[in-house]
Amino acid sequence: MTPQPHSTVEHLTGRMLIAMPGMGDPRFDHSVVFLCDHSEQGAMGVIVNKPSDEVTLPNLLEQLDIPAAPGLADRPVHFGGPVEMGRGFVLHAAEDPPRDSAMQVSDSLHMTGTLDLLEDVARGRGPAKWLMALGYAGWGASQLENELAMNAWLVCDAAPRIIFDLPDAEKWEAALESLGVSALMLSAEGGTA
Repeated sequence: MTPQPHSTVEHLTGRMLIAMPGMGDPRFDHSVVFLCDHSEQGAMGVIVNKPSDEVTLPNLLEQLDIPAAPGLADRPVHFGGPVEMGRGFVLHAAEDPPRDSAMQVSDSLHMTGTLDLLEDVARGRGPAKWLMALGYAGWGASQLENELAMNAWLVCDAAPRIIFDLPDAEKWEAALESLGVSALMLSAEGGTA
């Protein structure tokens, strides 16, 4: 039996990426990305701190012919990333029992891309904590690893408090603070010692 080589990829599924200043891609400027899947084949995540300027939750529900419960008018729809921007994802707290359509990303966080969860949320019967996003961030094989090696991202543990409870404008700094990093200390310029 021939030994299999060990993977050099640290699987980051269920963790968060924090965009470093000077990344160069304005779509990811000051973004926090929750990674839903990461393997040797690539990675997929949802930006959790960029509300859409174009789509509101009431408009989205109306387009889908889903009646909305009161109180949803102020809930944002997030720009989840530049891939498949017409496709919706709901990142949410784990439910007990878990719904069949949910992808378990971690013990406390699931992601669902089906209408049944959105219908429940619109009726006020869905999970207690959730975030709606259109589109996702995607990386091909080794692409994320290369970006990490170029210091485009920092990695931190996913914190439901950051994802669901904080205002979007505070999530980037809060994610940095979870690593003990101050946004004031970061520079867009890289260097070597």
